[in-house]
Amino acid sequence: MTTVHLILNSHIDPIWLWPWTSGLDTLLNTCRSMCDRLDAHPDVHFCKGEAWGYQMIERIDPALFDRIRRHVQAARWHIVGGWWIQPDCNGPSGFALSRQIEVGKQYLLDRFGYFPRDAYNVDSFGHAASLPTIMRAAGQDRYVFMRPQEHEMKLPARVFRWCEREGSPEVVAFHIAKTYATRDMSVDLVQAALVGLPPGIDHTMCFVGIGDHGGGPTERQIAWCREHADAIDGCRLVFSSPGAFFDAIWDRKDTLPLLTGELQMHAIGCYSVYRPIKVAVRRAEHLLRQAECALPKDPRPDPAAPARLTEAWQQVVFNHFHDTFGGTCIPSAYRHAENMLGAAAATAEEIIQTGMRRQMTALPDDPHQRILLFNAGEDTYDGYATHLAWFETVPCPLPVQLLDGDGRVVPHQVMNHEAPITWDKPYFVPFLLRDHVAPGELRVLRIVPLEAGAQPPASQVHAGADELSNDVGVRVRLGGTGGMEFGAARVPLPRLALLDDPSDTWSHDIDRYAETPSAPATWETPKVIDTGPLMASLRRRGRSGDSELIAEYRVYAGEPFVELLLRVHWRERHKLLKLVQPLSAGMVRHVDGIPGSELERRPLGHERPVRDRTLLELKDGQRIGIVLPDAYALDATPERARITLLRSPLMAHHDPCPANAGPRGVYADHGVNEFRFRFFCGRELTGAELDRHALMFHRPLATADLTRGMRADA
Repeated sequence: MTTVHLILNSHIDPIWLWPWTSGLDTLLNTCRSMCDRLDAHPDVHFCKGEAWGYQMIERIDPALFDRIRRHVQAARWHIVGGWWIQPDCNGPSGFALSRQIEVGKQYLLDRFGYFPRDAYNVDSFGHAASLPTIMRAAGQDRYVFMRPQEHEMKLPARVFRWCEREGSPEVVAFHIAKTYATRDMSVDLVQAALVGLPPGIDHTMCFVGIGDHGGGPTERQIAWCREHADAIDGCRLVFSSPGAFFDAIWDRKDTLPLLTGELQMHAIGCYSVYRPIKVAVRRAEHLLRQAECALPKDPRPDPAAPARLTEAWQQVVFNHFHDTFGGTCIPSAYRHAENMLGAAAATAEEIIQTGMRRQMTALPDDPHQRILLFNAGEDTYDGYATHLAWFETVPCPLPVQLLDGDGRVVPHQVMNHEAPITWDKPYFVPFLLRDHVAPGELRVLRIVPLEAGAQPPASQVHAGADELSNDVGVRVRLGGTGGMEFGAARVPLPRLALLDDPSDTWSHDIDRYAETPSAPATWETPKVIDTGPLMASLRRRGRSGDSELIAEYRVYAGEPFVELLLRVHWRERHKLLKLVQPLSAGMVRHVDGIPGSELERRPLGHERPVRDRTLLELKDGQRIGIVLPDAYALDATPERARITLLRSPLMAHHDPCPANAGPRGVYADHGVNEFRFRFFCGRELTGAELDRHALMFHRPLATADLTRGMRADA
C-alpha cells in the first residue's frame, strides 16, 4: 500500500501580475480562510512557508496571527521552508542566500520556537548546485521543488539525494508532479505523483490548493480528497505535511539515487531580463555585508545599527523573490521593489561612511591634506581605487605625491573629472591610485607637493591611436581584426552580437537563443582618453540596431588584465544583446561562478545562470578568464562563449498570449545600461583569482578627505 500525502497549501506570489499590496491582501484573506477550514475540519492539515508572510500578519492582524499560532501548536498548521520568501535560486549571491534563510529562521524561532528541516521552493525557476551545501549549513536536509519539470530535465526519481558534487553535503529532494496549485482535483493528478518512485519507497506527495494569487484548498477539494481516499488501487490518500512524508521515508534515504549539480532549465530568460532589479539587489547585498564588517570597527557605533541592518536585510531578501529578481513582474510593481532596495543600500552606506568618519576623529592633526581609504570588508583589497578629492578654496598643488604612514609613495594618476566642466585651477581632483588595504584597515595617505626638480614617475602604460599596452605584456588592439595579448598568448577581441528574440519574458520552452546575429555592431574611430602613468584608455562610440554604444578599453600598470567598460543605450524590441568571446582553440569546459561556489559545465550551448565570472579551459591548456559582475547569464560552445547583456521582450508577457495583445506593454530594460568586464589569459589562472577581482568591483574602498590640522592660509 502506497501512502499519498495530500499537501494542502496555497502558494502566494506577494508580487507578480499585481503590486505587493494586492499580494498582501491575498495573504491575509487566504490565511483567514485557512484558519476557518482548520476549525471546521479537525482532520485537515495546512502548509505555509515564507517568514515574511507571518511577519506581515503579526503586524496587521494580531488576532489572526494568534489563530495561526494555535493551529501550529496543535500540529495542524505546518510551517514549511521557513525562508524569508521563496527566492530566485540562481541569481542572489551565496552569502545573501544564506542570509535569506537566516533572516527567516531568526524570525520563526523567535515567534514560534521552530524552524523546519524541510526547505520548500515550489515555484522557483531553477536551483543552483550550491543550494544543498547552503541548506545543510542552516540545518535543513530536505527539499521540495517543482521546476525543472519532466520535459525540462531528466531526474533520477520522484525523490532522490541531491548535492553539489560527490562528497559534499546532501539533501533529500522531492520533485512535485504536474503542479503545486490545483483548481480541479483529479485521479490523474494523484497518479502522476506515483510515477518515478524509487524501489522500496511507498510514500509520495500530491499538492492540493489554489495558489499563485492565493486561495488555498476549497471545501470542494477537501471533500474530493475524502471521497477518493481509497479510490486508487494500492493507494491510501491522507491529509499530511512534507515533514510527515520525509519522516516516513527517512530510514531508506541512503538507498535513494544521487544527483549532483544544478537543477535547470526553466525560464532561461529570467537569468537576464529586467536588469535594474538584479543590479540593485547585488549592490545592496554587498553593501550590507560591508556594513556588517565595518560595524565592529566603529568606535562609537549607533546602538540602533544592528536592528537597522536586520530590517535592511529583510528588504533585500524580500526582493530575492523569484518573480521579482527573475524580472517577470508588471512594470509598476517594480517601483516599490526598487525603493526598498535603495533604502537598504542607503542604510548600509550610511553605516559604513559614518563609522569610517568616527574612526577619523582619532587621527592626529597634520599640516597636509589627507585621503582616507577604508576597506569595509572581510577580504584584502589589492588593486586600483578612485577618490575625488576636494581642495576647499586652495587648489591642489599639482604635481603631488601620495605618502602612506611610513613615508612610502603610493602610485597615483590624476584622471579627468566626470563632469564636463573646465576649472581654471584644480579644485576637484579625481585620483586613481594603487594600494593594498587589509580587511577593516583605515589607510591614511598624505598629499605632499612634489619637491622642486623631482620628476614624476615614468609611465608604465602606453596609448596609441588604436592600441594600448602595459609593462607586463598586456596589449589590446582595436584596429584591423583587433585582439588582446597576454604575453605570448593571443585572444580575439570580444564582439557584440544583436540577436532576434521572439520568446516571452520567461523564454519558455527553449534552452538557448539564436546563433546568428541579426546585424553586427558598427564602431567609430577610437579616441585616447587617459595616457598614464598608471592607466591608459581608448574609447569608441558605436551602434547596434537602434541602440547607442560606448566601449572604453583600459590597461593598468602591473595588471595582467584588459578592462572593458561598456555603456549601452538600449532601444530594441524583441532583441537580445550578447558579448561574444571567440576562441581560437576549442573549449573543453567552462567553470562558472554560482552562488557561493563554482560549477564545471560542458560547452553545449545551453543558456546558464552565472555569478561574477567564468573560466574557459581550452584544448591547448590555455585558460581565459572573464570577470563579469554586471551580467547574469551566458552560453558556451567549443568555438565561443557568449555573455547575455540585455533582452527586450514585453514585460510580464507569458505565452501563449500574443505579444501584441497588451496595448500598454512595456519593453524591458530600455535606457542606459552599464557593464564592467576584465579579461585574463594564462595557464595557471584560477577561479579564485577571478572572484577576487569581482569582489573588488562589488566592494570598492570607502574614501574620504581630511583637512584637520592644515594651516588656515595653506
